[in-house]
Amino acid sequence: MGFREAGVRQLLRLQPDAGPRLLDVLAELLLLGLRPEPVCAAVRRRPCLLELPVARVRQRCAYLRRLGLGEGKLERVLRCCPEVFTMRQQHLERLVGVLRDKCLFTAQQVAEILYRCPQVLQEGPDELEYKFQYGYFRMGVKHVDVVRTEFLRHPITRIRQRHTFLERLGRYQTPDKKGQTQIPNPLLRSVLGVPEAEFLSRIACSSPEEFEVFKKLLAREEEEKPVCGLVEEQEEEEEQEQQ
Repeated sequence: MGFREAGVRQLLRLQPDAGPRLLDVLAELLLLGLRPEPVCAAVRRRPCLLELPVARVRQRCAYLRRLGLGEGKLERVLRCCPEVFTMRQQHLERLVGVLRDKCLFTAQQVAEILYRCPQVLQEGPDELEYKFQYGYFRMGVKHVDVVRTEFLRHPITRIRQRHTFLERLGRYQTPDKKGQTQIPNPLLRSVLGVPEAEFLSRIACSSPEEFEVFKKLLAREEEEKPVCGLVEEQEEEEEQEQQ
C-alpha cells in the first residue's frame, strides 16, 4: 500500500487487534486517491476511523465521489476534517442541501466549497445558511466570490466584526439592487484573508485599541438585538424605505 515503516507501526499501535478490517478500511481510503501520509495523519487525529465498518466506509466514499470529491480532492478534506467519515450521513446531507437548495449554489460550486473550505462540514446547517445570508445580503458578496475567496471558511464573528467596523468607518457600503456603491469597497480577500494587524493598518486605517473597543460594543449590541434572519432584516429595511 506504500506506507512507511513508521506509519505501519503507528497504525498497529492504534488498532493492534484490527486484523484484516484495518487493511480493508485503508484500502478504501487509498482508492479515493489519498496518499499514505495524509491517511496516517487523519487516523492519528481520529483513531475511530479504523473502527468503522468497511461497508460504511464504502458508502461514505461513494457519497463523497458523487459530490465530486473523488480523484484526489478528498485529501485536503480529510486533512482538515477527518470527521467527514465519522459524522452522521443526515448531517452531511443537510449541509449539502443548505448549499444547494437555500444558498442556490450549483453542484460544481458545492464540490468546490467542500474542497476549498472543509471547515463548513463541522458547522450547523442553520449557522452555515446565516453566514451565507450575511455575505450575500449585507455585504453584497456574489456566489462566485463566496467560492473563489473561500468566504465560508471564516468564522461569522470575524466576518461581522471586520465588515461592520469598515461600514461604520465609511469604508464599506452594501451594494444597491443594481450592485453599485458610492465608494469602492475593498477586496474581500483584503478584508478577511489577512491578519488583524494588516487589516487595521491597510484597510481600516485604524488602531488596535479602537478595534477592541468596537468589538466589545458590537458584542453588546448583538446580545440586545432580537433574533431574526437576514432576509427578514432586509425586508424590514425595504418596507421602511418605501414608507
